[in-house]
Amino acid sequence: MSTKSADLTALRINRNKEEDLSDGRKPPWKLIVFLLVVAIIAASYFGLKDRFTSIPEVELTTVSLTYPSQENAVLTASGYVVAQQKASVASKGTGRLVYLGVEEGDKVSKGEIIARLEDSDVLAALEKAHADLEFAVADSVEASQAFAREEAMYARKLTSTAEFDLASARINKVVASIKGARASLSGAQVSLENTRIRAPFDGTVLTKDADVGEVVAPFASSANSRGAVVTMADMSSLEVEADVSESNITRVKVGQPCEIALDAYPEIRYQGFVHKIVPTADRAKATVLTKVRFKQKDERVLPEMSAKVLFLEKEISNEEQHNIRPLLTVPTSSVILRDDKSVAFKVRDERAEVVSVITGAAVGTRVEILEGLTAGEKIILHPPRDLTTGDRVRIKGN
Repeated sequence: MSTKSADLTALRINRNKEEDLSDGRKPPWKLIVFLLVVAIIAASYFGLKDRFTSIPEVELTTVSLTYPSQENAVLTASGYVVAQQKASVASKGTGRLVYLGVEEGDKVSKGEIIARLEDSDVLAALEKAHADLEFAVADSVEASQAFAREEAMYARKLTSTAEFDLASARINKVVASIKGARASLSGAQVSLENTRIRAPFDGTVLTKDADVGEVVAPFASSANSRGAVVTMADMSSLEVEADVSESNITRVKVGQPCEIALDAYPEIRYQGFVHKIVPTADRAKATVLTKVRFKQKDERVLPEMSAKVLFLEKEISNEEQHNIRPLLTVPTSSVILRDDKSVAFKVRDERAEVVSVITGAAVGTRVEILEGLTAGEKIILHPPRDLTTGDRVRIKGN
């Protein structure tokens, strides 16, 4: 019995020892899972923060130079400088170009020979016409003398009526041949003139459309021939043709003062006036064509230059024209107040950037910028009130 009791005692489980093993060896798996979940949530928050944050969409505008006359403008339109007298000068005859006496930019006078076609065959025809006329005139002298003799003899009954009628018919035939020879001579002279290409009016050569050696034909009747030799224009007839929307045409009237700015020289302003409103509309564009004349212009104004026309409410005085200077401006809505300071917002790498500015006088719907920005820079047109440096923005249209 004592032996059995000893054996059973040896088989008892030592619970204190199991607890010791649990404390020392069992891994803290609940803590590890908790920390892993926290790490995933943190990574998701910081990694996807921008994706779940509402990114404002903004529109950009340009910092530009504005003239004070724009405050007096009732309408602005775009157009092009166009010569009202312009021509593609071509030949009436067909032939090879053997002489071209002008190039781009040359000034020519009305009637001046610009170019000449090969004319050897025409000159030969002209010489023949001269010879035919001389022969007809000589024949007329002989016929006149013969008729005079027959007439005298017929009066004295020394010749027959048939002989007299024959002499009379001969002189009539010679007179007709002289008229025909003169007509042939005129035709040959016209053919020769058709080989001379002359300037139709006083103007300036804009383009040279053919070269010596090329075949020139009226209306370019052949695929290998040229139609026009040069294109020229009367530079004194330059005007700006601008399209005005149908809805705004009531703001424009003939004689209205205008200010013209060429895109090539934005710092120069030309004074003008509405010369004509074309009495028809373009149904495709819903616009009406207006023609604006320059009051004064210089050699910098060239055909086909793009231009902007300001239709003014009142004419600019001479003093204002001489003292006029451009102002650096932005739309009023692009500048807001922050801590009693005027600020605007640039965009760099899709992030907003606050810029402090100093504003000046108002110019219509724009405001002058004295410091902080330069011409040509892009800023946000309507910045949100809570926008700060570093905030992501999405540019409208991108």
